[in-house]
Amino acid sequence: MNTLKLFKYCSILPYFNTANPLYSTSQTIKRYLHTSKNIMAAKRQRVENGNGVNFVNGDDTSGDSTFPHFATDAIHAGQDPKRWKSLAVTPLICMSSTFAQDKPGNCPGGFDYSRGGNPTRACLEECVAALEGAKYALAFGSGLAATQVVCQLLKAGEHIVTMDDLYGGTNRLFRRIIENLGITATFVDMTNLENLKKAIQPNTKLVWIETPTNPLLKLVDIQAASDIAHNANQDIVVAVDNTFSSPYFQRPLTFGADLVVHSATKYINGHSDVVIGLVAVDNEEIYKRLQFTQFAGGAVPSPFDCFLCNRGIKTLHVRMRQHMKNGLALARFLEKNPRVRSVSHPGLPSHPQYELALRQMKGYSGMLTFKHIGDLEESEKFLQSLKVFTLAESLGGFESLAELPGVMTHASVPEEQRKVLGIDNSLIRLSVGLEDVEDLIADLDKSLKAAIPDTML
Repeated sequence: MNTLKLFKYCSILPYFNTANPLYSTSQTIKRYLHTSKNIMAAKRQRVENGNGVNFVNGDDTSGDSTFPHFATDAIHAGQDPKRWKSLAVTPLICMSSTFAQDKPGNCPGGFDYSRGGNPTRACLEECVAALEGAKYALAFGSGLAATQVVCQLLKAGEHIVTMDDLYGGTNRLFRRIIENLGITATFVDMTNLENLKKAIQPNTKLVWIETPTNPLLKLVDIQAASDIAHNANQDIVVAVDNTFSSPYFQRPLTFGADLVVHSATKYINGHSDVVIGLVAVDNEEIYKRLQFTQFAGGAVPSPFDCFLCNRGIKTLHVRMRQHMKNGLALARFLEKNPRVRSVSHPGLPSHPQYELALRQMKGYSGMLTFKHIGDLEESEKFLQSLKVFTLAESLGGFESLAELPGVMTHASVPEEQRKVLGIDNSLIRLSVGLEDVEDLIADLDKSLKAAIPDTML
């Protein structure tokens, strides 16, 4: 095999099997390719074109997956009809709470009680593990339930370092629930890795990262942060909330993270009709500890919720491409709008971590935030004028949503922390859906003009 072919071959190996003996070498080659100037330039051009999000081999082939076999895995992983006696092509909804045993303590079907395991949930968990390039995955009753179970890897007297800009519910969980258990949390801006280094203490056991962050769309260098944490203490678990990106555009485990968390209510399910959380992990010891807490604590989703989420996954790759296309179009429109002060979207060259986005992500979801030139009154008028966008919390569904983080999703974040972060009354968060992009742009344009008259320009 010549050198060129070896480079091309090794650069995609990490997306298959991390047990492969060539994995270490291929990771090195892959990282070199991703940071070389010619590849970066090619990726930049694809992102700015709003299409061609397949960067795996340096090719821009419309319709290809971001990771090898992603679409095939989304449709088939964990879905083998042979696992059902009826050979059902679509996994069945197994609502049974308990399962027959042929003698005490022996379960021929592999399940005894649905809190500990359920056939429908198993289908979902196997599929999610494949999508994140992980060995294992676990499903929970919500994204916050998944987060809390991860925190239960720690015990009283231990410490968490977390990104300062993160989902308001996670902030509230750390400050008002986890800290009451004797586990302290330090909030730092990890876009500056020196802050992470300084925040790690001898008793630090968890580094919690959101990237992109909610709501400001900041990015954290997962590989660098993981290296810092593990070099400080091999026992530190690095967890990445991948909700804003989805596994279609980002796989944190390939950058050294120990586990990945999703509010699968959002992009993974994609239909705004279920509340569910997921964790994906490679390390068997961590998996067994999380699995035991899932069973003993009971924060499990219903089989019907698992069925819905598993169904949503089947179109994840198709949906994410359109979310990216629409999101970039709206970000560019807003960046040129005289009524807008700033736009945060990692696909814009103006984003502070734009270069990091190019080497860490395969593309972008439909999430963006912007600040207009008004204040609370103008924000309320803008949001109430929208017709295609719906004023609502949550994100990642097929429909477009708009909200005011300071008084909605992040109202529980202490006011002084919101001020430091820049979450003010002019900050609008958009979850850009799958509607016709010209209708979305027209809706924003009309509503901005209604909220901010020409006299304010």
